[in-house]
Amino acid sequence: MGRARPPPAERVRAKLRAAAGNALAQAMPSGYQRLGHVLLVRLPTGLAPYGPLLGEAWRAELGVTTVLARVGPIEGEFREPRVELLSGGPTETTVVEHGTRWHLDAARIMFAAGNRVERQRFARLVRPGERVADLFAGIGYFTIPAARAQPTAAFVAVEKNPLAYGYLERNVQENGVAPSVRTLLGDNRLVPLAEHAFDRVVLGYLPSSVPFLDRAVRLLDSAGGEVHLHLVTDAHDAARRASSTVRAELERLGARPLAAPRAREVKPYGPGRTHVVVDAELRPG
Repeated sequence: MGRARPPPAERVRAKLRAAAGNALAQAMPSGYQRLGHVLLVRLPTGLAPYGPLLGEAWRAELGVTTVLARVGPIEGEFREPRVELLSGGPTETTVVEHGTRWHLDAARIMFAAGNRVERQRFARLVRPGERVADLFAGIGYFTIPAARAQPTAAFVAVEKNPLAYGYLERNVQENGVAPSVRTLLGDNRLVPLAEHAFDRVVLGYLPSSVPFLDRAVRLLDSAGGEVHLHLVTDAHDAARRASSTVRAELERLGARPLAAPRAREVKPYGPGRTHVVVDAELRPG
């Protein structure tokens, strides 16, 4: 039996070793994120002079069109990635996940592959005929899978970033969920949304959507509903910490919990930090 072919990262590392020596080759991270025809990699400072070589090597090994290097954390109000081009050119791409197609510009819009399970979990939570508000819709991360799963539910998807909003509209159309999804461009605290008109509200903003919980509570039906609130907390005992934070805020707002908040860890979020989502079933005060 023939020898197994090394994984792509090892084949790229071999090309780097031939050009730069073993020490620098060993410093090359093995991980990468593929978004359609665009590849995202990490590039330590010491490897910067070999960026073009690595870009071409990754393109050859994986058959992607464009390779981008992460050069800093996702930051700013619009959660924009900080990347630089290593090889190729076009950064607009399409990501397919469980049958949902998202168009995006990988150089200007974040797509968290680590949220895959949570996107599907949220879609399963939505019930037939529900009224759902997504206050940080982005390109349709949570709304579109849920609308595909529950076509009789009615969704309002709010997004403030004009670039992301353009992709949101396109993705809603191309995934065939336009009949059940209304999109709104603007700040979710200011756009016209009827209070007490929703059964479910999702707040998918990091590092913390706690400051927007007041708006979400006021949108819930007077008989009660559920809020899904995302935040980042210390990794140690992360679920308990997140639940405690949300309980305290609900108490401050005068909301009436119908059940104890439930928290689940979504993914690591940097050293010592964890992304958590808290499901809070409640009635407005």
